[in-house]
Amino acid sequence: MIRFSTLDVEMPPIDPQRVKAWIGEVVERHGKTVGELYYYFCSDEKLLEINKERLGHDFYTDIVTFPLTECETVLSSEFCISIDRIKENAETFGRSYESELHRVIIHGVLHLIGFDDLTDEEEKEMREKEEEALKLLESAFRQAQRP
Repeated sequence: MIRFSTLDVEMPPIDPQRVKAWIGEVVERHGKTVGELYYYFCSDEKLLEINKERLGHDFYTDIVTFPLTECETVLSSEFCISIDRIKENAETFGRSYESELHRVIIHGVLHLIGFDDLTDEEEKEMREKEEEALKLLESAFRQAQRP
């Protein structure tokens, strides 16, 4: 089950069914199963508050991931995503808002799968996995638009 909700912002422009199918395919390609994935979209200030309260971190970020179980094969987590960071990062890195939104959505899933981004080498691999996933989404979108 995958759910999308908002805390203090409007729902971003995503196609929930398409994004759910995409997340499921990415997870499956890595030999895992979707359990319960909850996405909460919020503002910078709300995510900063959550980051401070739950992790003791006093800085802005685009996503925080809270695994719900320790199971390595069935992925269950809460993700809190800052829409403000998405907008700013899209501008900073010259990406579309939608592309950056999808990148962050899958970034949290990739962490659950086992990828990290603490070292330069890990970050490079994480970016490669994000790109692979985004290409998969683009391909599925193109196929869905064919007559």
